Amino acid sequence: MIQNIDAAAFQRMVVHGAAAINAQKQAINDLNVFPVPDGDTGTNMSLTIGAAVPDMQNKRYDSVGQAAQGTASALLRGARGNSGVILSLLFRGFAKAIKEKEIMDGRDLAIALDFGVAAAYKAVMKPAEGTILTVSRLAAARAAGCARENDNLEAVLEAAIEEGHKALDNTINQNPVLKKAGVVDAGGKGFLVILQGMLDELRGLPMPEMASEEEKAPADKAEFGVFSTEEIKFGYCTEFICSRDTKKDPELLRGFCSNLGDSLVLVDDDDIIKVHVHTNDPGLVLQEALTYGALLKVKIENMREQHTEILEEAAQSQQPAAPVKAAPEKKFGYVAVCAGAGLEAVFRDLGVDGLVGGGQTMNPSTEDILKEIDATPAEIVFVLPNNKNIIMAAQQCERMCEDKKVVIIPTKTVPQGIAAMLAVDPDASEEDNTAAMNEAFGRVRTSEITYAARDSDFGGFAIKQGDYLALEEGQLFGTDQELDTLLDRLAHSDSHQEAEFISIFYGQDVTEEQAQQAEKLFAAACPNAEVSLLPGGQPVYYYMISAE
Repeated sequence: MIQNIDAAAFQRMVVHGAAAINAQKQAINDLNVFPVPDGDTGTNMSLTIGAAVPDMQNKRYDSVGQAAQGTASALLRGARGNSGVILSLLFRGFAKAIKEKEIMDGRDLAIALDFGVAAAYKAVMKPAEGTILTVSRLAAARAAGCARENDNLEAVLEAAIEEGHKALDNTINQNPVLKKAGVVDAGGKGFLVILQGMLDELRGLPMPEMASEEEKAPADKAEFGVFSTEEIKFGYCTEFICSRDTKKDPELLRGFCSNLGDSLVLVDDDDIIKVHVHTNDPGLVLQEALTYGALLKVKIENMREQHTEILEEAAQSQQPAAPVKAAPEKKFGYVAVCAGAGLEAVFRDLGVDGLVGGGQTMNPSTEDILKEIDATPAEIVFVLPNNKNIIMAAQQCERMCEDKKVVIIPTKTVPQGIAAMLAVDPDASEEDNTAAMNEAFGRVRTSEITYAARDSDFGGFAIKQGDYLALEEGQLFGTDQELDTLLDRLAHSDSHQEAEFISIFYGQDVTEEQAQQAEKLFAAACPNAEVSLLPGGQPVYYYMISAE
């Protein structure tokens, strides 16, 4: 068995751990028991530890302590969702324990695991049993017991994983929702998958592929670095998007383009056709494309003339862009998380400086939020996460931002964030604005209409994949196979019957005509409320409904 490891071995272990959870992230996502399409624990944890992979593969650290610090720093900035934040905290405490160590043995590992657990528990306001916290705590306790008898690193890690699996199996008994669904905790599972990947690296086992073919660099982006200028057979990199205004089969366009060049990629949907091709006759290609519909976007590059310049640009693009840090020009600034052009416009109109794309199923990282905070020209920046799974990632920014004060307003929905912004008084103090924003969003009740991503038996409801779901304050209100029927039931709920103001934000999958019908339905069901309709453009949710 391996007694201890150096920095290089630790770096390889982190990369292997990241590859392991990347390979199993969908299986971890599927452990989500709630039928709403937000089962992204595996994705969040994979993206979080994946943020450390470039440094672990490309940098040389002189000590295991330095390598652990580099890992923790990358995870903190890349943390996504609550599960990702907790994972980053486990590694942060881990790194703190061994920061002075050149090499690490089993005793050091046990202490580091214990420090990681302490850091995670400290950050979670109300730690719950049957979660990643339970699994990591019991795994660390077993590691400590093993290390007292044998300070062999491989033996200690193996013992921690073994005990962790026992704890994971028991999470089904500690959480009633997990027990009813018959699954274990997703976060705990993800943590053990990472530890097992690290142990597999220690033992010389092969590493899973880091990404599937679909997740690799987009195939429709020309890769100029793999050949010399003289080898370019077709000189013009031609990319375009055209609308589908005729019934012509896009496969005919594929055949036409393939006869005029190479490196062809054609993607189509109901509305557009996107094409990338290398050809010597871009004019002929575009002329043919016009027989399918109007050209919406065109880009043509002479690869022979621009080859050297593009290679230089590509090399520069590998260097991380310097973060933009705006000097304070005003007292207050605002950053909000949302998805959808309509919602973005609402927040802009209310005075939000920076917008972070994301929400349900696509949680932004701590670094994504921090970039917008840095780019906001204000002394004090209020952040509106607008999703319960983004609040922890946002809170990490409070201590990471060096030259501005960051105030997190813990909004859990977009309507709450809008209400908070409406309460802002630019002439008030920070304390008064914080109080006013918290009070304002606390008065808002949010309902949402989405669909079931999987079959489920939840809260007494037998739910089938594809059913429409109505949520009130994040809790399941009801289901139905007919959207209008479910909307009518929701409109007659107590929260809407008692409301004075109702705002309906319709999503990207809802037509304006359908949205107007929903507005009429709510206006008829809630005659005492002022009902307004706005295009949100949000994904996943057909409607977000705010009641005050």
